[in-house]
Amino acid sequence: MIPTISPIAALGVPAALPAPAAASSAAGPGNFLSLVSQALQNVSTAQAAASGAEAGYAAGVPGATLGKALVASDRAEVAWNATVAVRNELVSAYQAVMNMQF
Repeated sequence: MIPTISPIAALGVPAALPAPAAASSAAGPGNFLSLVSQALQNVSTAQAAASGAEAGYAAGVPGATLGKALVASDRAEVAWNATVAVRNELVSAYQAVMNMQF
């Protein structure tokens, strides 16, 4: 199976989909919620790491460099942008379903 690149991968979720047998055994109402919760936790962790790296550089902590702070900040920004993109797609899909005529 060829893995695909997706915004979810930026949130720490593997881009490759599980095999159908594994997906059917793990199906349940709480799986999507736990996936979203884990993704948001990963974004929060990335933002906290960026804040810590920036604060460490500003305070002159040994080993804290501007490069590390910028990389951590960029990672947090990419994770946040991916989260917003996924949210926008979900809202768009919801609106499309709600606008369907039955």
